[in-house]
Amino acid sequence: MTTNSSPGEPKKLQLYSYYRSSCSFRVRIALNLKGLDYEYKAVNLLKGEQQSPEFLMVNPIGYVPALVDGDIVLADSFAIVMYLEEKYPEHPLLPRDLEKKAINYQAANIVSASIQPLQNLDVLKYIEEKVGPDAKLPWVQKHISKGFTALEKLLKDHAGKYATGDDVFLADVFLAPQIHGSIQRFNLDMTAFPLLARLHEAYLQLPAFQDAMPENQPDFPAAQSGSV
Repeated sequence: MTTNSSPGEPKKLQLYSYYRSSCSFRVRIALNLKGLDYEYKAVNLLKGEQQSPEFLMVNPIGYVPALVDGDIVLADSFAIVMYLEEKYPEHPLLPRDLEKKAINYQAANIVSASIQPLQNLDVLKYIEEKVGPDAKLPWVQKHISKGFTALEKLLKDHAGKYATGDDVFLADVFLAPQIHGSIQRFNLDMTAFPLLARLHEAYLQLPAFQDAMPENQPDFPAAQSGSV
């Protein structure tokens, strides 16, 4: 749930986010699953607001998301989600079973370390400048497909209704934004990834995921160019 705090109210969590950022999307899902109210602070990546002096005081590397909880300032979606898991145990994002927990960590890391960094804005700008704009989409689709192939193999013996069973856990929090963006933004053909395609449909039915969707964020533009 995204709201603005009013004077006199206890200070809410503040999330610095960009509607299309899959890393921000993960944190929005985690906040929603845990039932946490927060203030949405939009950072327009296309306008370069992430490099403003004000935002660099929040996160010196200039990436979203960032979370402010009182005097605590955190950046990096994995660190933020783990912090939320420790501080707010409602709706745990990690199972008790050690093997299942490890699978969740592995799936989340495939997304956050082996797929998403290769499709972020800085990388795509560099490819456009050094190679050409037509090289961006094939690059992204190649690396997403590599990661999705690994995820299909990893999860095939663990998935239930969701990635590692019939409850939503950490893997789902990371998978949902990546699959959504791969389809909607990067036009990835999901035919080769039936398990992930099925999970995508399941995520679309969950209110915590629906509320976190890019089109439901306050900074979602009225009209989009549709460019990568």
